[in-house]
This record gives sequence, C-alpha cells and structure tokens, in this order.
Amino acid sequence: MHYVSPDEDSARWDDFRFRAGDIVVSTRSKSGTTWAQTICALLLHGPRLPAPLSALSPWLDHTIRPIDEVVADLEGQAHRRIVKTHTPLDGVPVDPRATYLVMGRHPLDLAVSLYHQSDNIDRGRLAELTGVPARPRTERPSLHDWLVAWTRADTTPQEQMDSLVGVLHHVSDAWERQHHQHVVLVHYADLLADLEGEMRRIADRLGAPIAESTWPALVEAATFESMRSRSDDLVPDAMGVLKDRSRFFRSGTSGNGRAVLSADELREYEARVTGLAPAEVVAWLHR
Repeated sequence: MHYVSPDEDSARWDDFRFRAGDIVVSTRSKSGTTWAQTICALLLHGPRLPAPLSALSPWLDHTIRPIDEVVADLEGQAHRRIVKTHTPLDGVPVDPRATYLVMGRHPLDLAVSLYHQSDNIDRGRLAELTGVPARPRTERPSLHDWLVAWTRADTTPQEQMDSLVGVLHHVSDAWERQHHQHVVLVHYADLLADLEGEMRRIADRLGAPIAESTWPALVEAATFESMRSRSDDLVPDAMGVLKDRSRFFRSGTSGNGRAVLSADELREYEARVTGLAPAEVVAWLHR
C-alpha cells in the first residue's frame, strides 16, 4: 500500500536496506511516537543518549530531507538502528530481521494532541523544505468543532492518514499481525500506568539485555517530565519546522478527548468507531 501526504511518502522505503536487529517504530501521529523512540534508544544506549533522538532515529518517509541523505545516515550507524515512520505496516516492507513496534492511543486523545500540534507547525518552513506550497490560511475552528468534524470525516487511510479512519486502520492492521514475534503493540495508557513494566516488556521483545542496576535510571529518563526537560535533544525538529519546541511535550495525559464532546457526540463517535474497526481493537484502544 502506498501512503503519501504533503510531507510524507512511503515509497521512500524502497531505498532502505534492512539488517539484523533493526527496529521500526510505526505510529499514528501523536500516539506516543517520540516516547516509543526514546524508550528504544534508552534500552539500546543507556540513560545518556549519545546523540539527539532525531539523529539516532530518523523519520524515513518524511520528505523534508532527501532520502539519500537519510539512508546514508542510517547506513553509517554501527549500532542497532531505530527507524521512525507514521506509515502503517501494510505500507512498510516487513523484514523478518527487524522488530516493528506499533503504538496505540485513545483516538480522541490523539486527536486533541494533533489539533494543538498543528498550530505549532511553521507551514512556511515546511513548504520550503518539501517544495509543496502551503495551503491558504483559513480561520481555525474551535477544538470542539474540529474534533466533531474529525470524528465524522468520510475519507480513506491513503487520503488522510491522521483521520479517525486512518488511525483505526493503522492499529487494526498491526493487530492482525501481532501473532508474529517481530510485531509488538504498545498502548500509551499502559506506559502511563506502568512505565517500568512496559519498558521491561519492550526490552524483552527487542532482545535487549539490561543490567538490573540500570533500570531506575532508564525509567526516570523515560518519564514525561524528564523528556520535557530534555526537549532540545528529543523533540523531532532538526530542520526547524516547529514554531516552539517547548510546546511539543504538551500534557502527556489521557482523557482529554472525551471531555470535549457532549454525551450525544460521544455516542455518535462510539457508533462510528464500532463500524470502522474490530471490537477487540476498539476495546484495546479505549481502555
């Protein structure tokens, strides 16, 4: 499946050559991508990362940099590689030598974060880097009105990966593959509830041995507060696309999305979700 947006193109994976031990972090936007990348990097490199996260874990299908430069950076890494993508697994080569970590988050919480993130993107700078003209500015709807429209949008994952349809497709596709040893599903809420337990599970699935004495420092480095304090090293903004890096780590909580909608709007949302994804996927995302 080919996925393309104004600043992403899954066809760029054609230029990437896998090797044993590769890790692919595949998430929908604002599902905990940077959190997952940080955890993987900490498990491989220890509490003090040797380079900024965007260098350790490049975003392969982001078109703001030429693909040959991104591939060259990855080829030059002697350690296990962590590749970031927002492409669902049906748009990424699935190589048995790699491990694919897919994050899930309550769709409404994801959408609220997406709304705020969108306001922090420098559209002029993005257009300069991608060569795709920025869309004309229009009056932005309120969070409530935007969220209602987001839940109702009639589209496809290929047309709008960050739509509700796209979010549910991304997770549903990974859910069908989770019986494979190399596909790992992680829920944002589980990281909030038991960060150390989830990190230990991820380490086990990655085959990353960790000295017991190192765990406290690793877990502390993966907390939301710690990551926010190191935003210059962790925020994915090497090319200056964000207006304000300090706004990237906004709240790190769950439940914000449901608070925005009325009871009738929530029922409408839940009915739509039920028609777009298997019941077990919906239950997993909503827990």
